[in-house]
Amino acid sequence: MKESLTARVGRIISGGAHKVVEALENASPEIVMEQSIREIDGVVDEVRAELGAANARRHLASTRLMEENRRHEDLAEKIELALREKREELAEAAIAKQMDIEAQIPVLENTITGCVEKEKELESMISALQGRKREMAEDLRQYRASELRQSAPTAGSSPAATYERRAEGAQEAFDRVMERQTGIAGRPVSANESQLAELEELARKNRIKERLAAAKTRITE
Repeated sequence: MKESLTARVGRIISGGAHKVVEALENASPEIVMEQSIREIDGVVDEVRAELGAANARRHLASTRLMEENRRHEDLAEKIELALREKREELAEAAIAKQMDIEAQIPVLENTITGCVEKEKELESMISALQGRKREMAEDLRQYRASELRQSAPTAGSSPAATYERRAEGAQEAFDRVMERQTGIAGRPVSANESQLAELEELARKNRIKERLAAAKTRITE
């Protein structure tokens, strides 16, 4: 079964942990990251195409809604004219047509609302995918930089020591990718991440206090 667009976006944003596991087995994290970045580009193109289709549907429904509203107003004037001319049968026909239009208007309005919501969802997907791509590009840059540093020989170092440094550097860089994509810690938490965690905990405690205050207010009412 073909994976849906929404499912693909969710998998990419959530990290694609299975690809990281494959990278561990194949020892090719750089290739995996490059493939993942290319996949993001492809999915962004698909989301943009879907966004364009939703925009076209909304435009078509909006145009049709305006036309039906104009017809409804025009029929109202014709009903008055028919009644002034004592032509009740013509007024009845116009009223019947108005009722048909009135039945269609809610459907068109719902279509427009649905398209607007879909467009917002798709725009959010694009933003999330672009953010994910920036993260993965940074991971790839850090990995390559680490590989380059570790491959540079130092004065007096033996080949064995050089290979060991390269292995350690590759592992450290891969640990960073692993933690970002799966949430599994493979390296010490940086000072910035620690501060963000502290900020998140502070926000959580504040939400708890707000709910407690609201509960107290309800009891006293």
